[in-house]
Amino acid sequence: MGRTGSSWAVILANNAIHLEFPTIATYRVCRRKCVAGEGRGSMQQWTIDGPGQWSFGEVDSLDVRIVAGRLDVLASDGPPTLEVAEIESAAPLMVSYDEDTRALTVAYRDLTWEGALGWLRRDRRRTVLSIAVPKTCKVRAAVVSAPAVVAGFERMTHVKSVSGDIVLDGVSGDVAANTASGDVESRAMEGDLSFVSVSGDLTVADGTPRRLKANTVSGRITADLTLRPTGHVTLNSVSGDILVRLPENVEADISARSTSGRLAGAFEELTNTSGPGAKALSGRLGGGMASLSAITVSGDVTLLKGEKE
Repeated sequence: MGRTGSSWAVILANNAIHLEFPTIATYRVCRRKCVAGEGRGSMQQWTIDGPGQWSFGEVDSLDVRIVAGRLDVLASDGPPTLEVAEIESAAPLMVSYDEDTRALTVAYRDLTWEGALGWLRRDRRRTVLSIAVPKTCKVRAAVVSAPAVVAGFERMTHVKSVSGDIVLDGVSGDVAANTASGDVESRAMEGDLSFVSVSGDLTVADGTPRRLKANTVSGRITADLTLRPTGHVTLNSVSGDILVRLPENVEADISARSTSGRLAGAFEELTNTSGPGAKALSGRLGGGMASLSAITVSGDVTLLKGEKE
């Protein structure tokens, strides 16, 4: 790992550069100096309390967790890097890198992945940072109020947010987003996407999902989709509206249901039925194969017809 700045520079051993430090693997990084701490083996740790840029060896998994500010996690063909542009924090930002497992962690120690959605502390922790790692890297990113952009990954991407909005740009593979009130926007997604939120909105633009599963209480779901023959989409909301646009020549089995919400579809093949406390809009488009289910309690469901694929 390397660190560059206007007043000091430190480089640790990696595959290309070798410096000898007997049993030292932990560093405390300050604005104007670097002090060695205790550490053993391949695990290296740093405490960040000032802006700077750092580089690492190979990275296969990334775990990043911040509170406020801004987070960018980008796929790159270059060496893995961390750039901290701004940091104003009552607690230090910890960085650890394990050369054996190729695992990189950038996080506040008391902000755990499991406890991210229940964060209640009010001390100031504002961090603006960007991380570049390979597109095959497994990514876990958690924010409290900070907006986040995660782009270009193709293996596994899991994100959490309390109120910060999240953009997933060109992310494929195993993708999961869990928020309290933060909105999630997915652009050009492929693979599997799972979305769970209390009041956050989900927007899927130019999506080609293998599996798309969304559950929200009051959030709105808007999806512009192209369905593969084996694509499976399940959208559930209590009071939030659901709007889906499908190609004119889509081949899918459609089922939309609501207790009291309005159901509307632009496809003539769909049939409206209603009974006590239940409404349904269903039918087979083309030869079927793919499936789409949209269910609400009081939210409206609208199916729009787009251009041919």
